[in-house]
Amino acid sequence: MRKQKAEALGDLVHQFLREEGLETPYNEYRLIEAWPEVMGQGIANHTKDLQIRNRVLYVRLSSSVIRAELMAGRKNLVNRLNQFIGAQVIENIKFL
Repeated sequence: MRKQKAEALGDLVHQFLREEGLETPYNEYRLIEAWPEVMGQGIANHTKDLQIRNRVLYVRLSSSVIRAELMAGRKNLVNRLNQFIGAQVIENIKFL
């Protein structure tokens, strides 16, 4: 038996996604799916819609009180979401 160069499956998947131009859309999908886990179910229940366009996360909320609270900590929230995903997915958040 010959020894072959062993690579981790996760590394191969990331390489494939990068080569096919799918890494960014995949990370955006992961970030949107992670919203309830990062923010908690209370805020997720007041979230109507999430979209990412041009590295900006647009969040539609049903509560003006929650919107004001989140706007105050916007930069921290951007960092938390990006760290959770492990990539620089968004640069800003706009609350609608």
